[in-house]
Amino acid sequence: MAMIGACLNTVRKMEKFKLLVINPGSTSTKVSVFEDESLLFEKSLFHDSSVLLSFPHVNDQVPFRKGVILDMLSAEGVSPGSIDAFVGRGGSACTQPGGITRIDRRLYDDTVAAVGGSEHPAKLGVMLAWTFAQEYGKPAFTLNPTNVDEFCDCARLTGIKGIYRVSHSHVLNQKAVAEFHAAKLGRKYADCNFIVAHIDGGITVGAHERGRMVDGNMGADGEGAFSPTRTGSVPVLQLLDYLETHSIADVRLRCSRAGGFVDLFGTSNSDTIHALVDKGDRKATLVWNTMIYQICKMIGEMAAVLCGKVDAILLTGGLVRFADITDGIRERCGFIAPIEVYPGEMEQEALAMPALKVLRGELEPLVYTGRNVWQGFGDIGL
Repeated sequence: MAMIGACLNTVRKMEKFKLLVINPGSTSTKVSVFEDESLLFEKSLFHDSSVLLSFPHVNDQVPFRKGVILDMLSAEGVSPGSIDAFVGRGGSACTQPGGITRIDRRLYDDTVAAVGGSEHPAKLGVMLAWTFAQEYGKPAFTLNPTNVDEFCDCARLTGIKGIYRVSHSHVLNQKAVAEFHAAKLGRKYADCNFIVAHIDGGITVGAHERGRMVDGNMGADGEGAFSPTRTGSVPVLQLLDYLETHSIADVRLRCSRAGGFVDLFGTSNSDTIHALVDKGDRKATLVWNTMIYQICKMIGEMAAVLCGKVDAILLTGGLVRFADITDGIRERCGFIAPIEVYPGEMEQEALAMPALKVLRGELEPLVYTGRNVWQGFGDIGL
């Protein structure tokens, strides 16, 4: 039997597998097609807030985003029926352990319902991958979704009983960049301490301690620095005053899709805002510099979480293409640890390669349980 299994694995390795990687972000849809380890093509389409906010709920974007993906595939002459596995970025379900997970009906349903409480657009990756997989009879997978939970207990508790902080972050890219940088140092991710800042349409900063993201801001929940699409942290009492004239639905929308630049300028386009900064516009300059200032405060918080033992601060995401952002962070945070910049993200290959190993029989995917990783402090009355 062992010989038969070995022969089957050899056959699998000789096959060529084609994977479609679907990565919906707060301001874009990114698609890649891999044949084994080779990238056949990669495309990304920016969506201004005015387009995405025309959909009442993030779930309503599925037909629009599916159409975008089909147009990209058609332009490249790739038939969806030729794909062997669909891999989508994920989030919004119950919290999950890190690693690659097979998308099944339970995970799909919980993602649609956002049982995890976060309506981050990353959830669309799971929904779209599942939709394509059902249509073409192929498997679907997700890796390190936004709700991977590795928090330490001190990162969870708040001063209100029953309200707890949970992990809602750019886990996929943060971990991919951290693993890449560790390898660059000739070390293992599990042996390093990093602060990773993902700076794009949403902004999250995480403390990675020996291979686990033990703390970080809840980016899609209105915590941390404001960003092109999100409010960031706001004073609670002033928010209550705001709710006297605005609906809860309005506030929820601003936390995830209509805050930050969208609320202050009416657009999520960072190039548009930075062009105003270059012209010396006082409003744009103040907003832009405040965003950088708030990112630096978050990095300082994560340095304290790691007791100052930081091997590197890693800056990633689409907005690190702006030199004044990276320069501003170096000025305020350079004393903490060496700063390395990885523009864009490493999510596409990170999503594809574990799925390829599953198809080859080299890796067993996780099964979604429908239960949160962390089950609460009930045993000690919290």
